[in-house]
Amino acid sequence: MKTLLAPLLLALATPALAAPPAGLDARIEALRQGSETPGMAVAIVEDGKVVLAKGYGLRKIGAPEPVDADTLFMIGSTGKAFTSAALATLVDAGKIGWDDKVIDHLPGFQMHDAWVTREMTVRDLLVHRSGLGLGAGDLLMVPRGKLSRAEVVRRLRYIKPATSFRSGYAYDNILYIVAGALIEAVSGQAYEEYMRDHVFAPAGLPNATAEMARQLSAPDRAHPHGRFGGPVRGVGKQRLIDERDRLGQAGAPAGLIAASANDLARWLQIQLAGGALPEGAGRLFSAAAGKEMWTPVTPMPIEPFPGPLAATAPQFSAYALGWDVQDYRGTKVVWHAGGLFGFTTIVVTIPEKKVGFAIALNSEEIEPRYGLMYELLDHYLGLPAQDWPAKFGAFRRERIAAAQKAVAAARATPAKVGPSLPVARYAGRYVDPWYGTLVVGRDAKGLTVDFTTTPQMTGRLTHYQYDTFVAKFADPAIEPAYLTFALDAEGKVARITAKPVSPIADFSFDYQDLDFTPEPARNPRVD
Repeated sequence: MKTLLAPLLLALATPALAAPPAGLDARIEALRQGSETPGMAVAIVEDGKVVLAKGYGLRKIGAPEPVDADTLFMIGSTGKAFTSAALATLVDAGKIGWDDKVIDHLPGFQMHDAWVTREMTVRDLLVHRSGLGLGAGDLLMVPRGKLSRAEVVRRLRYIKPATSFRSGYAYDNILYIVAGALIEAVSGQAYEEYMRDHVFAPAGLPNATAEMARQLSAPDRAHPHGRFGGPVRGVGKQRLIDERDRLGQAGAPAGLIAASANDLARWLQIQLAGGALPEGAGRLFSAAAGKEMWTPVTPMPIEPFPGPLAATAPQFSAYALGWDVQDYRGTKVVWHAGGLFGFTTIVVTIPEKKVGFAIALNSEEIEPRYGLMYELLDHYLGLPAQDWPAKFGAFRRERIAAAQKAVAAARATPAKVGPSLPVARYAGRYVDPWYGTLVVGRDAKGLTVDFTTTPQMTGRLTHYQYDTFVAKFADPAIEPAYLTFALDAEGKVARITAKPVSPIADFSFDYQDLDFTPEPARNPRVD
């Protein structure tokens, strides 16, 4: 009897290995088609094994080439974990420490506050507690950028903090650019080369790249798509997004890495193994470094979600080194979302279950990204199935409708006052210390605007009310902005401030951080 019971008891004590949901292929394809997403790449890893690495749909609308497991997708801010891993390799090599002062390795680094400059550590660069406001400085590289990484780092000193150092959480990209510059200073290699030689190659990610030129020239790559052209993004038909000069190479450490389904699957294997390579042939980074990167540092505020999405709200949430760490219904999840114009991504691990998955889209739709994410979480945690894509889709539609209503109301009720000056007197060159030069011009049709630091960010100014104008850009993918001219006692323009027209504009359009003043003729600024 004892002999007969032993195998049964062992079977009862050992949980069955996880498996992907039945009919997953059909479900992914249905979500892709239902959301009008051109293409997707999905990777799933279970207990160290790749169980899915596959492409769905098309690389580009109007073209026949399908997405496959090697098609490159821009993965946005999920690439921050790659930058963190690059730093981990330098920590393992004894060249830096997580709590080293940044200025000890990058002497030219400078924040707005001298004390913060002295105290900022490598860890601080990665955990969004610097005191900078949400998305501060993003306009230096969004939607396009021409500045070098060194110049972006130099301009950081002019960005005023929103809060005190280490007092709270506010997501930024610019300090990851500093992290990339630090990698260059310590290694003697360009960030892109270091990623190639010390992260992608040893990890066995043959398609992954941090070089925009290589991504754009790859024959097997996805193209970005979005719904844009009106005052609120997300409305209308899916359109191909112009990639020319899009997003400056300086921003690569913050989110310009490209990877395929096969790359992401292997990345998940390495992450779940704490840095060990799948073949047992060594490590990308040490177990100690892996633990550091997943250890929460900065508490993140938890905001209640609307009724249908209430169950997705975590009990705890914090930012680690390139990763969000939170719970989903009591189980720890280490994950990150990523978004660029026309690409959205999610990378998720459930350490307790030894499961990870990644979802990459060449569009900005929410249903096949967050919807599928929570369907997979429910599946692997053994929770009742819910139609999360439908819930997220309804949430998105309601949010866009509310934003459209707000914009329409503002358009319908401007004060019939102003402008205070003849339009010619608004023209001129204005400078913001961190952004650079804004040129307000005049032609036969009225006022024009040129954000000179950003290639092709040009358009026209239309009077709204008082001394506020709406800047609508020639590139319809760029968020329109209100520009408000403040006058001095002599009736001259003293400064220009700005804010997005759309109440749900992406935070990277940080118009609200701009403060332009007339450019002194004797001291012209570098655009």
